[in-house]
Amino acid sequence: MLDLKVINSVLSQLEDERGIPREKVLEAVELALATAYKKEYGKRGQIIRATFDIGTGATEFFQVKIVVDESTTIFDDAATEAPKEESEIREEDGERKVVFNPEHHILIEDAQKIKKDVIVGEEITFPLIARDDFGRIASQTAKQVIIQKIREAEKSSVLKEYGEREGQIVNGTVQRIERGNIFIDMGRATGLIPYDEQIPGERYRQGERIRAYLYRVEETPRGIFLRLSRSHPQFLVKLFEIEAPEITNGIVEIKTVAREAGSRTKIAVHSNDDHVDPVGSMVGQRGVRVTTVMSELAGEKIDIIEWSEDPAKFVADALSPAEVLSVEVNEDAKSAVVEVAEDQQSLAIGKGGQNVRLAAKLTSWRIDIKSVHSATEDESETTQEEPKATEEPEEGSTSDTEETK
Repeated sequence: MLDLKVINSVLSQLEDERGIPREKVLEAVELALATAYKKEYGKRGQIIRATFDIGTGATEFFQVKIVVDESTTIFDDAATEAPKEESEIREEDGERKVVFNPEHHILIEDAQKIKKDVIVGEEITFPLIARDDFGRIASQTAKQVIIQKIREAEKSSVLKEYGEREGQIVNGTVQRIERGNIFIDMGRATGLIPYDEQIPGERYRQGERIRAYLYRVEETPRGIFLRLSRSHPQFLVKLFEIEAPEITNGIVEIKTVAREAGSRTKIAVHSNDDHVDPVGSMVGQRGVRVTTVMSELAGEKIDIIEWSEDPAKFVADALSPAEVLSVEVNEDAKSAVVEVAEDQQSLAIGKGGQNVRLAAKLTSWRIDIKSVHSATEDESETTQEEPKATEEPEEGSTSDTEETK
Protein backbone atom coordinates (compact mmCIF):
# COMPACT_ATOMS: atom_id res chain seq x y z
CA MET A 1 0.00 0.00 0.00
CA LEU A 2 1.40 3.36 -1.01
CA ASP A 3 1.93 5.96 1.70
CA LEU A 4 0.70 9.07 -0.12
CA LYS A 5 1.77 11.38 2.72
CA VAL A 6 5.38 10.23 2.37
CA ILE A 7 5.24 10.61 -1.42
CA ASN A 8 3.85 14.15 -1.15
CA SER A 9 6.50 15.01 1.44
CA VAL A 10 9.27 13.78 -0.87
CA LEU A 11 7.82 15.75 -3.80
CA SER A 12 7.74 18.92 -1.72
CA GLN A 13 11.30 18.35 -0.48
CA LEU A 14 12.65 17.84 -4.01
CA GLU A 15 10.87 20.99 -5.17
CA ASP A 16 12.12 23.14 -2.26
CA GLU A 17 15.69 21.87 -1.95
CA ARG A 18 16.59 20.96 -5.53
CA GLY A 19 14.19 23.11 -7.50
CA ILE A 20 12.62 20.12 -9.28
CA PRO A 21 8.93 20.72 -10.11
CA ARG A 22 6.46 18.14 -8.76
CA GLU A 23 5.23 17.51 -12.29
CA LYS A 24 8.71 16.39 -13.39
CA VAL A 25 8.98 13.91 -10.51
CA LEU A 26 5.51 12.52 -11.23
CA GLU A 27 6.50 12.10 -14.90
CA ALA A 28 9.53 10.13 -13.72
CA VAL A 29 7.33 7.93 -11.50
CA GLU A 30 4.89 7.25 -14.35
CA LEU A 31 7.73 6.40 -16.74
CA ALA A 32 9.25 4.09 -14.12
CA LEU A 33 5.92 2.29 -13.59
CA ALA A 34 5.45 1.87 -17.35
CA THR A 35 9.01 0.54 -17.70
CA ALA A 36 8.48 -1.95 -14.85
CA TYR A 37 5.16 -3.10 -16.32
CA LYS A 38 6.70 -3.71 -19.73
CA LYS A 39 9.65 -5.54 -18.16
CA GLU A 40 7.36 -7.86 -16.20
CA TYR A 41 4.25 -8.27 -18.35
CA GLY A 42 4.78 -6.54 -21.70
CA LYS A 43 5.84 -7.78 -25.13
CA ARG A 44 8.80 -6.78 -27.24
CA GLY A 45 8.10 -3.61 -29.21
CA GLN A 46 5.13 -2.46 -27.14
CA ILE A 47 4.70 1.20 -26.21
CA ILE A 48 3.36 1.26 -22.67
CA ARG A 49 2.43 4.30 -20.63
CA ALA A 50 1.17 4.74 -17.11
CA THR A 51 -0.80 7.39 -15.25
CA PHE A 52 -0.41 7.85 -11.50
CA ASP A 53 -3.00 9.71 -9.43
CA ILE A 54 -1.16 11.37 -6.53
CA GLY A 55 -4.51 11.97 -4.81
CA THR A 56 -5.70 8.36 -4.66
CA GLY A 57 -2.53 6.40 -5.45
CA ALA A 58 -4.32 4.61 -8.32
CA THR A 59 -2.27 3.61 -11.37
CA GLU A 60 -3.58 2.88 -14.87
CA PHE A 61 -1.61 1.30 -17.71
CA PHE A 62 -2.13 1.72 -21.46
CA GLN A 63 -0.67 0.38 -24.66
CA VAL A 64 -0.17 3.04 -27.32
CA LYS A 65 -0.36 2.45 -31.07
CA ILE A 66 0.32 5.00 -33.81
CA VAL A 67 -2.13 5.24 -36.72
CA VAL A 68 -0.56 4.55 -40.15
CA ASP A 69 -1.83 3.92 -43.68
CA GLU A 70 -0.63 1.68 -46.50
CA SER A 71 0.86 4.52 -48.56
CA THR A 72 3.56 5.27 -45.98
CA THR A 73 4.06 1.77 -44.60
CA ILE A 74 6.04 -1.30 -45.64
CA PHE A 75 4.66 -4.72 -44.70
CA ASP A 76 7.23 -7.38 -43.86
CA ASP A 77 6.14 -10.80 -42.58
CA ALA A 78 9.43 -11.30 -40.72
CA ALA A 79 9.05 -7.94 -38.96
CA THR A 80 5.45 -8.75 -38.11
CA GLU A 81 6.34 -12.11 -36.56
CA ALA A 82 9.37 -10.76 -34.68
CA PRO A 83 8.73 -7.05 -34.06
CA LYS A 84 11.69 -4.87 -33.14
CA GLU A 85 11.86 -2.69 -30.04
CA GLU A 86 11.97 0.56 -32.06
CA SER A 87 10.28 1.61 -35.30
CA GLU A 88 12.29 0.63 -38.39
CA ILE A 89 12.57 3.00 -41.35
CA ARG A 90 13.36 1.76 -44.87
CA GLU A 91 13.60 3.41 -48.27
CA GLU A 92 11.28 2.21 -51.03
CA ASP A 93 10.86 3.82 -54.46
CA GLY A 94 12.88 6.80 -53.27
CA GLU A 95 10.64 7.36 -50.24
CA ARG A 96 11.31 6.70 -46.59
CA LYS A 97 8.64 4.43 -45.12
CA VAL A 98 8.08 2.85 -41.74
CA VAL A 99 8.05 -0.94 -41.40
CA PHE A 100 4.71 -2.04 -39.96
CA ASN A 101 5.07 -3.21 -36.38
CA PRO A 102 1.86 -4.70 -34.93
CA GLU A 103 2.90 -3.66 -31.43
CA HIS A 104 3.68 -0.10 -32.54
CA HIS A 105 1.18 0.61 -35.30
CA ILE A 106 -2.46 0.27 -36.24
CA LEU A 107 -3.85 0.70 -39.75
CA ILE A 108 -6.21 3.62 -40.18
CA GLU A 109 -9.02 1.30 -41.32
CA ASP A 110 -8.86 -0.53 -37.99
CA ALA A 111 -8.39 2.67 -35.98
CA GLN A 112 -11.55 4.17 -37.54
CA LYS A 113 -13.56 1.36 -35.98
CA ILE A 114 -12.50 2.71 -32.60
CA LYS A 115 -12.53 6.44 -33.41
CA LYS A 116 -14.27 7.63 -36.57
CA ASP A 117 -12.40 10.93 -37.03
CA VAL A 118 -8.93 9.52 -36.40
CA ILE A 119 -6.08 10.72 -38.63
CA VAL A 120 -2.69 9.28 -39.64
CA GLY A 121 -0.05 9.92 -36.97
CA GLU A 122 -2.55 10.07 -34.13
CA GLU A 123 -2.14 7.82 -31.11
CA ILE A 124 -4.73 5.24 -30.05
CA THR A 125 -4.59 3.91 -26.48
CA PHE A 126 -5.71 0.51 -25.22
CA PRO A 127 -6.23 -0.11 -21.50
CA LEU A 128 -4.14 -2.86 -19.92
CA ILE A 129 -4.81 -4.96 -16.84
CA ALA A 130 -3.66 -3.08 -13.74
CA ARG A 131 -0.72 -4.67 -11.92
CA ASP A 132 1.05 -3.81 -8.69
CA ASP A 133 3.14 -6.92 -8.08
CA PHE A 134 6.45 -6.41 -9.88
CA GLY A 135 9.49 -8.65 -9.61
CA ARG A 136 12.89 -7.63 -8.26
CA ILE A 137 14.43 -6.92 -11.70
CA ALA A 138 11.46 -4.81 -12.82
CA SER A 139 11.50 -2.89 -9.53
CA GLN A 140 15.23 -2.25 -9.82
CA THR A 141 14.76 -1.04 -13.39
CA ALA A 142 12.01 1.33 -12.25
CA LYS A 143 14.27 2.67 -9.48
CA GLN A 144 17.06 3.42 -11.98
CA VAL A 145 14.60 5.20 -14.28
CA ILE A 146 13.40 7.45 -11.43
CA ILE A 147 16.98 8.27 -10.36
CA GLN A 148 18.00 9.10 -13.93
CA LYS A 149 14.96 11.28 -14.59
CA ILE A 150 15.35 13.16 -11.31
CA ARG A 151 19.00 13.87 -12.16
CA GLU A 152 18.00 15.12 -15.61
CA ALA A 153 15.29 17.33 -14.08
CA GLU A 154 17.73 18.70 -11.51
CA LYS A 155 20.28 19.44 -14.24
CA SER A 156 17.64 21.29 -16.26
CA SER A 157 16.66 23.27 -13.16
CA VAL A 158 20.28 24.26 -12.49
CA LEU A 159 20.82 25.21 -16.15
CA LYS A 160 17.75 27.42 -16.07
CA GLU A 161 18.65 29.08 -12.75
CA TYR A 162 22.26 29.89 -13.59
CA GLY A 163 21.54 30.51 -17.27
CA GLU A 164 19.43 33.46 -16.13
CA ARG A 165 22.33 34.67 -13.96
CA GLU A 166 24.93 34.48 -16.73
CA GLY A 167 26.67 37.84 -17.01
CA GLN A 168 26.20 38.61 -13.32
CA ILE A 169 28.29 38.43 -10.15
CA VAL A 170 27.77 35.29 -8.07
CA ASN A 171 28.95 34.22 -4.62
CA GLY A 172 30.41 30.92 -3.50
CA THR A 173 32.85 29.16 -1.20
CA VAL A 174 36.28 27.89 -2.17
CA GLN A 175 35.94 24.12 -2.34
CA ARG A 176 39.43 23.09 -3.45
CA ILE A 177 42.39 24.25 -5.52
CA GLU A 178 43.86 21.92 -8.15
CA ARG A 179 46.72 22.79 -10.50
CA GLY A 180 46.05 26.47 -10.08
CA ASN A 181 42.32 26.15 -10.85
CA ILE A 182 39.89 27.14 -8.11
CA PHE A 183 36.71 25.09 -7.65
CA ILE A 184 33.87 27.01 -6.04
CA ASP A 185 30.93 25.46 -4.18
CA MET A 186 27.85 27.30 -5.47
CA GLY A 187 25.35 25.11 -3.62
CA ARG A 188 23.59 23.33 -6.49
CA ALA A 189 26.51 23.50 -8.92
CA THR A 190 30.28 23.79 -9.01
CA GLY A 191 32.01 26.94 -10.20
CA LEU A 192 35.47 27.00 -11.77
CA ILE A 193 37.90 29.91 -11.89
CA PRO A 194 40.73 28.90 -14.28
CA TYR A 195 44.22 30.18 -13.51
CA ASP A 196 44.14 32.76 -16.31
CA GLU A 197 40.83 34.16 -15.01
CA GLN A 198 42.22 34.92 -11.56
CA ILE A 199 43.67 38.20 -10.35
CA PRO A 200 47.48 37.80 -10.24
CA GLY A 201 48.81 37.82 -6.70
CA GLU A 202 45.55 36.85 -5.00
CA ARG A 203 45.64 33.82 -2.70
CA TYR A 204 42.62 31.78 -1.70
CA ARG A 205 41.97 29.34 1.13
CA GLN A 206 39.55 26.44 1.37
CA GLY A 207 36.23 27.56 2.86
CA GLU A 208 36.80 31.23 2.01
CA ARG A 209 33.89 33.21 0.56
CA ILE A 210 34.53 34.59 -2.91
CA ARG A 211 32.76 36.69 -5.54
CA ALA A 212 33.27 36.26 -9.27
CA TYR A 213 31.75 37.04 -12.65
CA LEU A 214 29.73 34.23 -14.24
CA TYR A 215 30.55 34.37 -17.96
CA ARG A 216 29.50 30.91 -19.14
CA VAL A 217 27.36 27.97 -18.00
CA GLU A 218 28.64 24.60 -19.25
CA GLU A 219 26.88 21.25 -19.33
CA THR A 220 29.35 18.35 -19.14
CA PRO A 221 29.02 14.58 -18.55
CA ARG A 222 30.24 15.24 -15.00
CA GLY A 223 27.54 17.82 -14.32
CA ILE A 224 26.98 21.56 -14.62
CA PHE A 225 30.10 23.73 -14.42
CA LEU A 226 29.94 27.48 -14.00
CA ARG A 227 32.83 29.29 -15.66
CA LEU A 228 33.83 32.18 -13.40
CA SER A 229 36.28 35.05 -13.68
CA ARG A 230 37.75 37.73 -11.45
CA SER A 231 39.98 39.18 -14.18
CA HIS A 232 37.23 39.81 -16.76
CA PRO A 233 36.61 43.53 -17.45
CA GLN A 234 32.90 42.96 -16.94
CA PHE A 235 33.57 41.89 -13.33
CA LEU A 236 34.74 45.43 -12.64
CA VAL A 237 31.73 46.87 -14.52
CA LYS A 238 29.29 44.81 -12.46
CA LEU A 239 30.99 45.85 -9.22
CA PHE A 240 30.50 49.50 -10.16
CA GLU A 241 26.86 48.78 -11.02
CA ILE A 242 26.38 47.54 -7.45
CA GLU A 243 28.06 50.61 -5.95
CA ALA A 244 26.69 53.32 -8.28
CA PRO A 245 22.90 53.38 -8.71
CA GLU A 246 23.34 55.98 -11.47
CA ILE A 247 24.63 53.15 -13.71
CA THR A 248 21.68 50.89 -12.94
CA ASN A 249 19.27 53.75 -13.63
CA GLY A 250 20.95 54.44 -16.98
CA ILE A 251 22.00 57.98 -16.07
CA VAL A 252 25.70 57.12 -16.18
CA GLU A 253 26.99 54.80 -18.88
CA ILE A 254 30.26 52.85 -18.91
CA LYS A 255 31.53 53.21 -22.47
CA THR A 256 34.81 51.28 -22.47
CA VAL A 257 37.11 49.47 -20.07
CA ALA A 258 40.79 48.58 -20.45
CA ARG A 259 42.00 46.30 -17.69
CA GLU A 260 45.18 44.57 -16.65
CA ALA A 261 43.83 42.59 -13.72
CA GLY A 262 45.57 43.04 -10.40
CA SER A 263 47.53 46.05 -11.62
CA ARG A 264 45.60 48.86 -13.26
CA THR A 265 42.36 49.67 -15.07
CA LYS A 266 41.17 52.61 -17.13
CA ILE A 267 37.45 53.15 -17.47
CA ALA A 268 35.63 55.72 -19.63
CA VAL A 269 32.19 56.90 -18.51
CA HIS A 270 29.52 59.16 -19.95
CA SER A 271 26.52 60.91 -18.40
CA ASN A 272 23.17 61.07 -20.16
CA ASP A 273 22.16 63.89 -17.80
CA ASP A 274 24.02 67.22 -18.00
CA HIS A 275 23.41 67.75 -14.29
CA VAL A 276 25.19 64.53 -13.26
CA ASP A 277 28.97 64.27 -13.13
CA PRO A 278 29.84 60.78 -14.45
CA VAL A 279 33.31 60.65 -12.89
CA GLY A 280 32.00 61.90 -9.55
CA SER A 281 29.25 59.27 -9.60
CA MET A 282 31.83 56.52 -10.03
CA VAL A 283 34.22 57.89 -7.42
CA GLY A 284 31.54 58.56 -4.82
CA GLN A 285 31.62 60.85 -1.81
CA ARG A 286 35.18 60.95 -0.48
CA GLY A 287 36.04 58.17 -2.94
CA VAL A 288 34.00 55.55 -1.07
CA ARG A 289 32.60 53.86 -4.21
CA VAL A 290 35.83 53.45 -6.12
CA THR A 291 37.64 52.44 -2.91
CA THR A 292 35.11 49.64 -2.32
CA VAL A 293 35.66 48.31 -5.83
CA MET A 294 39.44 48.55 -5.49
CA SER A 295 39.29 46.59 -2.22
CA GLU A 296 37.39 43.78 -3.94
CA LEU A 297 40.05 43.75 -6.68
CA ALA A 298 43.01 43.42 -4.28
CA GLY A 299 43.95 47.10 -4.49
CA GLU A 300 43.92 47.34 -8.28
CA LYS A 301 44.40 50.98 -9.35
CA ILE A 302 41.47 52.46 -11.26
CA ASP A 303 41.62 55.58 -13.49
CA ILE A 304 38.18 56.99 -14.29
CA ILE A 305 37.92 59.43 -17.17
CA GLU A 306 35.05 61.07 -18.99
CA TRP A 307 34.32 59.64 -22.42
CA SER A 308 34.31 62.13 -25.29
CA GLU A 309 33.28 62.06 -28.93
CA ASP A 310 36.28 64.28 -29.68
CA PRO A 311 39.16 61.83 -30.39
CA ALA A 312 41.84 64.34 -29.39
CA LYS A 313 40.24 65.05 -26.02
CA PHE A 314 39.49 61.38 -25.39
CA VAL A 315 43.08 60.34 -26.13
CA ALA A 316 44.45 63.14 -23.96
CA ASP A 317 42.21 62.20 -21.04
CA ALA A 318 43.00 58.49 -21.49
CA LEU A 319 46.67 59.22 -20.80
CA SER A 320 45.79 60.58 -17.36
CA PRO A 321 47.45 61.25 -14.93
CA ALA A 322 49.96 62.65 -17.43
CA GLU A 323 49.37 66.21 -18.67
CA VAL A 324 49.14 66.43 -22.45
CA LEU A 325 50.20 69.54 -24.36
CA SER A 326 48.72 68.69 -27.77
CA VAL A 327 47.20 65.83 -29.75
CA GLU A 328 47.39 65.46 -33.52
CA VAL A 329 44.95 62.84 -34.83
CA ASN A 330 44.73 60.94 -38.09
CA GLU A 331 41.17 59.66 -38.23
CA ASP A 332 41.74 57.55 -41.34
CA ALA A 333 44.55 55.59 -39.68
CA LYS A 334 42.99 55.94 -36.20
CA SER A 335 46.35 57.08 -34.86
CA ALA A 336 47.31 59.98 -32.65
CA VAL A 337 50.62 61.77 -32.02
CA VAL A 338 50.66 63.15 -28.49
CA GLU A 339 53.09 65.80 -27.27
CA VAL A 340 53.93 66.05 -23.59
CA ALA A 341 56.43 68.00 -21.56
CA GLU A 342 59.73 66.29 -20.99
CA ASP A 343 59.01 65.69 -17.31
CA GLN A 344 55.62 64.13 -18.20
CA GLN A 345 56.88 61.64 -20.74
CA SER A 346 57.70 58.81 -18.35
CA LEU A 347 54.34 59.34 -16.61
CA ALA A 348 52.48 59.21 -19.91
CA ILE A 349 54.27 56.05 -20.94
CA GLY A 350 53.95 54.42 -17.55
CA LYS A 351 55.94 51.62 -15.97
CA GLY A 352 56.67 49.07 -18.66
CA GLY A 353 54.54 51.12 -21.07
CA GLN A 354 51.39 50.27 -19.09
CA ASN A 355 49.76 53.70 -19.13
CA VAL A 356 49.96 54.22 -22.88
CA ARG A 357 49.10 50.57 -23.49
CA LEU A 358 45.88 50.86 -21.49
CA ALA A 359 45.08 54.19 -23.13
CA ALA A 360 45.40 52.55 -26.56
CA LYS A 361 43.08 49.72 -25.49
CA LEU A 362 40.59 52.17 -24.03
CA THR A 363 40.41 54.41 -27.10
CA SER A 364 41.14 51.82 -29.81
CA TRP A 365 43.61 54.34 -31.23
CA ARG A 366 47.31 53.95 -31.96
CA ILE A 367 49.14 56.40 -29.73
CA ASP A 368 52.66 57.83 -30.25
CA ILE A 369 54.11 59.94 -27.45
CA LYS A 370 56.71 62.61 -28.17
CA SER A 371 58.59 65.03 -25.97
CA VAL A 372 58.26 68.72 -26.93
CA HIS A 373 62.05 69.13 -26.64
CA SER A 374 62.74 66.59 -29.42
CA ALA A 375 64.56 68.41 -32.19
CA THR A 376 64.67 65.58 -34.67
CA GLU A 377 62.76 62.42 -35.19
CA ASP A 378 65.84 60.39 -34.20
CA GLU A 379 66.03 62.16 -30.84
CA SER A 380 62.35 61.65 -30.00
CA GLU A 381 61.38 58.87 -27.67
CA THR A 382 58.34 57.08 -28.98
CA THR A 383 56.19 54.52 -27.27
CA GLN A 384 53.12 53.05 -28.87
CA GLU A 385 50.59 50.36 -28.26
CA GLU A 386 48.26 49.42 -31.06
CA PRO A 387 45.21 47.18 -30.63
CA LYS A 388 45.04 44.15 -32.86
CA ALA A 389 42.37 45.89 -34.89
CA THR A 390 40.82 49.29 -34.59
CA GLU A 391 37.32 47.89 -34.71
CA GLU A 392 38.18 45.08 -32.28
CA PRO A 393 40.04 46.28 -29.16
CA GLU A 394 42.59 43.95 -27.62
CA GLU A 395 41.42 41.37 -25.15
CA GLY A 396 41.01 43.09 -21.83
CA SER A 397 38.99 46.00 -23.19
CA THR A 398 35.23 46.12 -23.42
CA SER A 399 32.39 48.43 -24.31
CA ASP A 400 28.76 48.82 -23.52
CA THR A 401 27.87 46.94 -26.68
CA GLU A 402 30.52 44.23 -26.45
CA GLU A 403 29.37 40.73 -25.61
CA THR A 404 30.86 38.98 -22.61
CA LYS A 405 33.03 36.08 -23.42
